Amino acid sequence: MTGYDVQVNGLSINLATVRQQYGFAAAVDACLAQGITAIAPWRDQVEAIGLEEAARIVRLNGLRVTGYCRGGMFPATDRAGLDAALDDNKRAIDEAAALGADCLVLVVGGLPGASKDIIAARGMVADGIAAILPHARAARMPLAIEPLHPMFAADRSCVNTLEQALDLCDVLGDGVGVAIDVYHTWWDPKLRPQIARAGRGKRILAHHICDWLAITRDLLLDRGMMGDGVVDLKRFRADIERAGYHGPQEVEIFSALNWWKRPGEEVIATCIERFRTVC
Repeated sequence: MTGYDVQVNGLSINLATVRQQYGFAAAVDACLAQGITAIAPWRDQVEAIGLEEAARIVRLNGLRVTGYCRGGMFPATDRAGLDAALDDNKRAIDEAAALGADCLVLVVGGLPGASKDIIAARGMVADGIAAILPHARAARMPLAIEPLHPMFAADRSCVNTLEQALDLCDVLGDGVGVAIDVYHTWWDPKLRPQIARAGRGKRILAHHICDWLAITRDLLLDRGMMGDGVVDLKRFRADIERAGYHGPQEVEIFSALNWWKRPGEEVIATCIERFRTVC
């Protein structure tokens, strides 16, 4: 791994942001070259290099892993599907623990098969998290429920507001919190009081940043770089800190139409510049 001269404190790079430019090791090198010592990898990126090697790289470079993406996807059409999801989530917990991650991020899943019953899907989510929670507690790995924008309710997450995620936390108890992503929550009229609620319960485990483009060409793969969209990122962060969370801001940008096409070093440099100027 390469060295660095000036450390960028308070900023983490979710490796999805440069997934088209780098594999795991090269992404770490690119981050370290610009002073970033906090990352959040995805399971496929770790699998490609091997968990043991990824963990070695993390330890060797003193990296902070601010989150591991992702667990979840609980709703299933039958018992076999549910059991497979639970087994996969337990493996994800073990992987996150091996990497020393701050939390395992849960994207909980949407409607299974041809179902139109979102209430039943939410019940499966609650039951699924409850089923893996003893394993997570034993591994001392916090589970971070990430509410996703309602446009993803059918296929990716039937938990769509911070309030819903916190309601689950209240039912499930210790070991469960939330990942608050500006892309998914900025629009919510209840956002500010729910951030305060999350702080009172010490439930904020991660804070993800990017921006919402007023004209979005692809709802999944056209997230904006901070400062290019409509989110008041400084106010958002002030609310997060007022709630008691002072951890890293984790840049997570899916951008097949723009940032994934640019050189990785340019993307990381822009993340740093925008973090310092608009976040």
